[in-house]
Amino acid sequence: MDRTIAIGKMREVKETVREATMQGMGAGDDSCPFSFNFDPDSFKPGDTVSYRVSGSLSGFPFVGTLIEVGADYVVIQGAPDKPDEVYRGTRESRPLVDYDQI
Repeated sequence: MDRTIAIGKMREVKETVREATMQGMGAGDDSCPFSFNFDPDSFKPGDTVSYRVSGSLSGFPFVGTLIEVGADYVVIQGAPDKPDEVYRGTRESRPLVDYDQI
């Protein structure tokens, strides 16, 4: 198999696995109730992202809305009913927020 094709297939599998990990979170079906942007190159304010938190919360997924996007960081609003609670995270497929901000 051509190396380029193999890399493309690996990306497809990775994306499929990523989507599958969010399954089962909906009400009554296997679909995820959120539509996430996992592509940091296309991040823009208003996108919904799955983000991580370091420390004792490192194993849990969180959902937030991007309100600012910088070259190497993002600012995430964690809860729509708390607009003043925002977190600065890394700009990667699942941004990482430092536990000290929570």
